[in-house]
Amino acid sequence: MKADTSAAAIPDRKTERHWRDSAIHVLPFLAIFGFAAIVPMVTNDYWALIATRAAIYWMLVSGLNLVVGFAGQLAIGYVALLTLGAYTTSVLVSGNVLPPFPLFAAFGVAALFGAIFGVIVGLPALRLRTFYFAMSTLGFATIVTQIALAWQSVTGGGIGIAGPEFPPPFNTTTGLFYFCLGCAVLGTWMTANVAHSRFGRALIAIRDAEVATESLGISKPKMLVSIFLLAGAFAAFAGGLFATLQTYITPDAFSFDLSVLFFIAILIGGRGSILGPLLGTIILTLLPEFAAPLAAWSTFLYAVLLLAVVLVAPGGIAALLDFKNRRPLQSNRAIIPRPAVLPELLSRESAHTTIALRDISLSFGAVRAIDGLNLDIVPARIHGLIGPNGSGKTTTLNVISGYYAPQSGTVSLGDTELPRGRPETRAEHGIARTFQTPRTVGEASVLQNVMIGGTIAGQGTLVESLLSLPRHRADERMLEETARLALRVVGLESLASVRADRLQHSELRFLEIARALMLRPRFLMLDEPAAGLSVDEIARLGGLIKEIKGQGVGVLLVEHHADLIFDICDQITVLNLGRVLAAGTPSEIRQHKEVVSAYLGG
Repeated sequence: MKADTSAAAIPDRKTERHWRDSAIHVLPFLAIFGFAAIVPMVTNDYWALIATRAAIYWMLVSGLNLVVGFAGQLAIGYVALLTLGAYTTSVLVSGNVLPPFPLFAAFGVAALFGAIFGVIVGLPALRLRTFYFAMSTLGFATIVTQIALAWQSVTGGGIGIAGPEFPPPFNTTTGLFYFCLGCAVLGTWMTANVAHSRFGRALIAIRDAEVATESLGISKPKMLVSIFLLAGAFAAFAGGLFATLQTYITPDAFSFDLSVLFFIAILIGGRGSILGPLLGTIILTLLPEFAAPLAAWSTFLYAVLLLAVVLVAPGGIAALLDFKNRRPLQSNRAIIPRPAVLPELLSRESAHTTIALRDISLSFGAVRAIDGLNLDIVPARIHGLIGPNGSGKTTTLNVISGYYAPQSGTVSLGDTELPRGRPETRAEHGIARTFQTPRTVGEASVLQNVMIGGTIAGQGTLVESLLSLPRHRADERMLEETARLALRVVGLESLASVRADRLQHSELRFLEIARALMLRPRFLMLDEPAAGLSVDEIARLGGLIKEIKGQGVGVLLVEHHADLIFDICDQITVLNLGRVLAAGTPSEIRQHKEVVSAYLGG
């Protein structure tokens, strides 16, 4: 009876922890929006209009935050989509081109146009990096403004066009404010749902660990296109609201200062946060009102504020509010893997296929990195790959992983030839890996980093996550439970809530293994996992790898620690200058004269 009572208490504790964590995250938003709701009751119409403006700006920034703060794309010119939404809504309602549209139908068309042009604006991000992409978005903003000026018969040119009017009860200052506030609340809820879903975690992984995301089956182009669609729709819808607030719009209303405001609101708010950019948007909207004599210097004020935040709190407002990660961690932590838990995570059924490399050759200019390599990775066996620096070990892993496309030869999984240069396709075949230098998301928690590894296991779509539908919630429960199980396997479960950038190097090594196990792999490739580990940690790592093999997983181990290689490997291949110097069992390799003289010494 006692055991049953204890078991029943575990779900209760999980539910209690879930509700407690949810309350901690939701309370600041309730406080902000609750305070905003009483603004018309305690102030005059002027401040209600300023609050309405802040709500509209946040509608745009909440979507842009997914592009800039989460995906790390420098989209500075999003004022173009605000402009597009404002003019689309106004033109459709006025009937300048087509018969007049009802206002809410015009909002829908504006959001659709925004989604389409959001992708068009964002497509350069798939090829351009950092500031080059930023410049392309500013160029698009200039194009939209020039079209608005030149297309006089539709937009009114420099004279402008009347903005649409809301029907009752939203045709008053108070009514418009509450409608816009409701849209801001809905936008916050929707973008927060995405941010705390597998899609949001994939975005921050693309931002901070792009190479690792490809090995986990995450497609950067598909992910970015989806987010550009969403952010574009939000921005254009905000533009429609902006047009109703302005009552009359001209190209001058969409200045460069607005682009700066939107972008800086996210930077001072903090990357990977919803609350921080919300506060940043409110501060930047109110700042010119409290510094009215300096209104002409608004861009300068924004820049000074940004500089102050960077110097005082580089992580932005979100970092200042992150009290949990200021608590000191235990200094004498030990990593104690629990391989006995592995059967709950991995199946004992061995894969019936082998990864086969045949006649692989790859050159970088005049350097022959791999020269006619043949290699088999067999299920339920550990295959060691050793050799001096520059011998082609990591290059071999990159060829198998799809990061490098060989000039000749094939990489096959059973009878299926794996696509060349397509690393995102490996995860679906059950091929996982770690990296020579740990590729983790420092600003995310340990648990979130591991959950990223299971991104492709989710079933829900982006729309289902946006609306927090049942499949999204089921995905999140499944991914969290699996991630906590993987952390127990590697011995890091006590650090689940800690930011990854606070971990020791050895803990990052085991964190990568936990993330790879989220794929429930048939084959696991480890690139120098023992580098930087103590003697005890290497011994525990070796035991863990052997237990993983015991679950039917084929392991390819690249390592410089000869003792680990000879202790746990079933087969060893020695490379030298891209060629196989020797291959055989550990005992055979120990006695190979060329290996001993060229690599092992003696």
